[in-house]
Amino acid sequence: MGAAGRHAGGDWLGQAVTRSARRATIDDVITYLEMHERPSGPRIPAPFAKLALMRAEACTLSFYRYLYETVGTPWLWYERRLLDDEALAAELGKPTTEIFVLYVGGVPAGYFELDAAAVRETELRYFGLIPEFIGRRLGPFLLQAAIDQAWLRPIQRLWVHTRTFDHPKALGLYQRGGFVVYARQPVRFEDPRLQGILPRSLRHPRLPPLEAEQ
Repeated sequence: MGAAGRHAGGDWLGQAVTRSARRATIDDVITYLEMHERPSGPRIPAPFAKLALMRAEACTLSFYRYLYETVGTPWLWYERRLLDDEALAAELGKPTTEIFVLYVGGVPAGYFELDAAAVRETELRYFGLIPEFIGRRLGPFLLQAAIDQAWLRPIQRLWVHTRTFDHPKALGLYQRGGFVVYARQPVRFEDPRLQGILPRSLRHPRLPPLEAEQ
């Protein structure tokens, strides 16, 4: 659905990619959201009977990369792809990093990652569903679980950010979950497809075809 901890920035008129000769520069917008207390509204029931939410303790690199790439590639997640195994293992091994995986009928359906390194606050760093499970009412349930888990710590603030390249319903989902927008930031970054980080075949409504494919 959406993620925290990535590039973003951009152009409110919807022009996603700078019209340079190579179309190598992407504009995006990061929207930052926060909450300062645990939501007290009605609880969201589990949409399916056979659901399990489990913490991935000592998460293996291969499983983490599977989750990150399967959930995030459609939405241009790529920063964690830049980390070698040693660097990624260091991130996952931090005591303030928590990864929870949602299973439906025994199959991974999505995950979220919390970063509680900052004093008295937690970041919902990554959050999303496996593509085959989008549209099955799992997003609000998983977000509620992430919020619940974050507020088990004695924090004063939970925050997240999303981008215009994330799922089009991500921002609304976070707002309905109790987050409030507090800032927006335009950023520009190189097209990760041209750098070989993401597949050249990747399609997204805001991305034009690469020049060689036109």
